[in-house]
Amino acid sequence: MKLVIIFGPHAVGKMTVGQELERLSDLRLFHNHQPIELVLPYFSYGAPEGRRLVNQIRDAFFDAFVASDAPGYILTFVWAFDVEGEAEYMERIADRFRAAEAEIYWIELEAPLEERLKRNVTENRLHHKPSKRDRAFSEAHVKRHHQEHRLNSLAGEIPEGHYLRIDTSNCAAKDVAREILDFLTAHPGPPA
Repeated sequence: MKLVIIFGPHAVGKMTVGQELERLSDLRLFHNHQPIELVLPYFSYGAPEGRRLVNQIRDAFFDAFVASDAPGYILTFVWAFDVEGEAEYMERIADRFRAAEAEIYWIELEAPLEERLKRNVTENRLHHKPSKRDRAFSEAHVKRHHQEHRLNSLAGEIPEGHYLRIDTSNCAAKDVAREILDFLTAHPGPPA
C-alpha cells in the first residue's frame, strides 16, 4: 500500500492535485475537508466538539484504510510547522500506515499568497468545500493563517526519504499530479 500525504498552506492546490493524482493512479483521495464539511452544519471546527468529531471521523477512516487491501490513499493536510503537536500528529498518522507496511510519500506544495488567494475562489474548491463559499470569511482566514503560522517547511525539516516539494505557482494541477506519480514510480518501496 502507498500513502501519499500532500501538505501545504491553504488554497495551494492540495485537493485539486489529489483529485488529478486519483484520476491518474489507483490511489483514493481522502481530502482534509471531507470530515470538516460533514461536521460543520452541527459544530464549528474551532469548537471542542467539532474538532473531536472531525478527528474521530478521520481516525475511523484511517483505521479502515490501514485494514483494507487497497493499493493506496492520498491524504491532504495544512501543516502549521510552528504549532506544537502538529509534527507529532503527522508522524502518528504515518506510523499507523507504516505498521501496515505502507510506503509513505510526503509531498509538499507551495505557492505565494497572491496565487493562493486566486485559487481560494475557484469553482472546484467552492464545490467541494461549502465552508469556503463565504468568500470574505475564507479570504480573511487564508490571510490570517498566512500571517500567523509557518505553513511550509524549512530546508531539511522533513527528514523523510520519500519527500518532494513542488512550487505550484505556474503549474496546472494535472502536471503536478504527473510529477508526483513519476516520483512515486521512481521511488518504490521503503526509503533507503
